Amino acid sequence: MIETLQSYASGTLLLLGCFFMLTGAVGVLRFPDFYSRMHAAGITDTLSTLLIISGLMLTAGWSLALFKLALIMLFIFFTSPTASHALARSAQLSALRLPQIPAEPAAPQVSSSSTRADRSSDAEPEAADSTRA
Repeated sequence: MIETLQSYASGTLLLLGCFFMLTGAVGVLRFPDFYSRMHAAGITDTLSTLLIISGLMLTAGWSLALFKLALIMLFIFFTSPTASHALARSAQLSALRLPQIPAEPAAPQVSSSSTRADRSSDAEPEAADSTRA
């Protein structure tokens, strides 16, 4: 019974890892610019690798392979996001800069000194105004 549950859980984790790896590959192919592609690759690479290694850890049982897989998982957990960050940082410092978005003009501020007489010119009836929270 336990072995059956363990094999189903392992298969589920392996399939999820393969699914996320596939979606990351599609994202790399479909996204328009470098930063979007790098984001798709970095996020799905880490998640899918951790899911696949978790599935393999369930099938390995208590052995030296479990310890080795745990070390690999720990190494990937720290190095993959760091590598993605280093790649984005080097791209930002080179010719692949992010486009600067111009600041939007500030919206006109409504003064807080408006009186009830100023608001009474609205088309809403007075009773509807008192029910607002």
